[in-house]
Parts: sequence; structure tokens; C-alpha cells
Amino acid sequence: MSEQAARLAVRKTYKLFVGGAFPRSESGRSYAVTSSKGDFLANAARASRKDARDAVSAARKAFSKWSGATAYNRGQILYRVAEMLEGRRAQFVAEVVDADGVSAKKAGELVDAAVDRLVWYAGWSDKIGAVLGSANPVAGPYFNLSSPEPTGVVAVVAPPMGPLLGLVSVIAPVIVTGNTCVVVASERAPLPAITLAEVLATSDLPGGVVNILTGSAAEIAPWLAGHMDVNGIDLTGADPELAVTCEELAAENLKRVLRPPAGRVDWLADPGIERMSAFLETKTVWHPIGV
Repeated sequence: MSEQAARLAVRKTYKLFVGGAFPRSESGRSYAVTSSKGDFLANAARASRKDARDAVSAARKAFSKWSGATAYNRGQILYRVAEMLEGRRAQFVAEVVDADGVSAKKAGELVDAAVDRLVWYAGWSDKIGAVLGSANPVAGPYFNLSSPEPTGVVAVVAPPMGPLLGLVSVIAPVIVTGNTCVVVASERAPLPAITLAEVLATSDLPGGVVNILTGSAAEIAPWLAGHMDVNGIDLTGADPELAVTCEELAAENLKRVLRPPAGRVDWLADPGIERMSAFLETKTVWHPIGV
């Protein structure tokens, strides 16, 4: 038997991404991830409430620095993420093929679209303020100016389909405007999410801006929805029953809620600016003229 034939494959355990590090779940739990054909791919950590709490703490800690960065700098970092994702294109293509059972050609198109989506949002970083801000007409000797500001920590339930393009399409609009986030990845296909975390960790993105948890959305999302230090929640990947539960819990501290879309989402379509504006607050300043 040759040395190559005798070598054992090194099976990877996909860990969580919290505060820029890759911890195992504090519960020690994991679950088997299989391909669309039922073949074993890897083990992924099954996050617990404690992991979610740690992720929220990391996101809150990172918020001040990230929201205080210039919009141009945030755009530069998102562009860097796109560069790094492009460099690992082959790995992402293979993972999308395994997850969705599509052809390598189609998977390549989806990965390319994810890269393009990051670049698209990077371009919006220093423009969204001009689009959503305004100088308001007032009856009096005052200037009245409105400008958008990030809402804070946003929980995101990632879509079960589109494990890369869909994921990028819900994360990028949240962070480009200065928010930080805690993402519950697709339970069915979490591998592209953790591989994306490896890209984020080497892309100049400050630790804690994006935190990715793998496991059951039904277990983790309600806890995030009720967490008093979470300011908004994107329920794109939640089923109807989970969405209702999360909306009720989110009302406790008046979180901003982005409800699940009605019907299947075409992630290749123009995303518009709705996802960026969903988690922005409007600050209005009055200033007397001549002072």
C-alpha cells in the first residue's frame, strides 16, 4: 500500500464564529452535515443559548468602533471581503454544489454573484446617507437636517436556501451601514457560512462585527428575539411559526423587525436599498440660522 493510499482524511469540525474567534459550542454539541444526496460532509457545532449570549456581547462590544468608522472605510473592508472570497472561489463552488445539488457551472454563477453583491454594497457605503438623509423645509429661522444612523446589534436568521448568496445578501446590508450582527446560519447547509467566517476573519473586519452561529434556528432565534441588547431582527430565514414567535418576543423592547418575504426569494435579483434602510434610525437636528 502506498503512503498516499494509507493516509487518513482529516475531517473538519466546523466551529462557531464569535468575536473574531472560532470556539466550539460551550455545550459540546455538534451535528452531522450531509450533502443534498445524503452523503456525510462534516460535523458542525450546535450553538446553545450561552453561545448566542456570547455572540450578542461580542457584537455590542464591536458596535462603537464599527459604527464610528467612516462609511468609506466600511466600504473598503467589504470590498476586501469580496477580494478574499474571490480567492477561495473553488472551495465555495464545491460547498454550494454539495449543499444545493446544482451543477458546478451554476454554483460558480452563484459564488460570482455573492462576490458581486459584496462589491455592490461596498459601493453604497458612502452613498446611502445622501439618499436617505435630507434637508427638511421648516417654518422658522432654522436649519433642519435628517441623517440615518445604525440601529445597533441586529440578529439575522439566514435563509435556508442560498447558503452563500442568500447569506451574503442578508449580512452585507446590515453591516455596511454600521450595524453589527449575530447570524443564525442555515441548519441544513451551514458549511458555506463558516467558510465565509474564515474569509471575514482575514479581511480586516473587526472581531465581533459579524458573529455566526450554526445549529437550530428554532432553538436560538427566539432567544435572540427576546434579548434586551438586540436592537433589530431579520427573519428572512424563519418559517411562519418561528416568525410569529420571534415578532412577539421582539416587541418587548421595540426591536426593528424585518419580516420574512412572502414567497421564494430570487437572490440573483437587484436587492435595492430596502435591506439597508430596514435597520437605520433617523436623527434630526435643528440649528438656528445665523448662530
